[in-house]
Amino acid sequence: MGRVSVDVYPHDVGVPLEDVETFGKYLGGSPTNVAVAAARHGRRTAVITRTGDDPFGRFIHKALKQFGVDDRYVTAVPALPTPVVFCEIFPPDDFPLYFYRYPKAPDLEIRAAELDLDAIGSARILWATVTGLSQEPSREATLAALAARRDGITVLDLDYRPALWESRDEATRWTRRALEHATVAVGNLDECAMAVGERAPRAAARALLGLGLDLAIVKRGPDGVLAVSGTEVVDGPPVEVEVVNGLGAGDAFGGAVCHGLLAGWPLTRTIAFANTAGALVASRLACADAMPDTAEVEKAMPGEGS
Repeated sequence: MGRVSVDVYPHDVGVPLEDVETFGKYLGGSPTNVAVAAARHGRRTAVITRTGDDPFGRFIHKALKQFGVDDRYVTAVPALPTPVVFCEIFPPDDFPLYFYRYPKAPDLEIRAAELDLDAIGSARILWATVTGLSQEPSREATLAALAARRDGITVLDLDYRPALWESRDEATRWTRRALEHATVAVGNLDECAMAVGERAPRAAARALLGLGLDLAIVKRGPDGVLAVSGTEVVDGPPVEVEVVNGLGAGDAFGGAVCHGLLAGWPLTRTIAFANTAGALVASRLACADAMPDTAEVEKAMPGEGS
């Protein structure tokens, strides 16, 4: 549940946006990419979001269907354009993003009264993002969806984009509200610091668990991933690849985490699988289009593939 966009990525690597001559058009938006990633592992997925009533909105519906993601909960907002996101690609670790979400993104017009709470409540996993809390009516809708959960896994992606918030304090306030309903939190060091005031990975994980979560996953970039539950600590090392575009890696990781949790895998295997999925996408240009399937990930996993 949350963001969707059309990602317009340059075909020219290492070139400033003003000098790029050719681009590719891709499905984007973090939770949408997570749904695509999970579908690539054979999971039945749907995304709750909104688009403009325009050609880019039609492209999103078409792309979701091609990727096997149910689009029945994707509706149009006639007065607002579908968001477009541009990026620059400077490997290995510089990928500036430019969000065109004006005057307001349609995915922030998701309304609580329009939610299928029965479907949300019965899903084995709900994945929602902090960005959906940044404005009304999406904030109320996101909290209503989280509150509709009684069983299963509820993941809050800390997905903190400062440009989309009035202030960091506001982001912290609403993130803490949402975490009351979550069983799993996923975030990088900056996002954990925003949520719980702790940047050191183990301290951040402990603080998240202290809010009542079952699992805290702290992404540490080139240092890998720390996952902590009430009984386990998993220190997942990075998977080394030649980075092309790191922007979709976290979403591939998220979809793979969903797959591992649903499969009931040990936490160590889930994190190793997710790390490998993220690394594969970091070695490719696109986000949704680059998501690997299960066989690709397993082949590439250290000690399991060729």
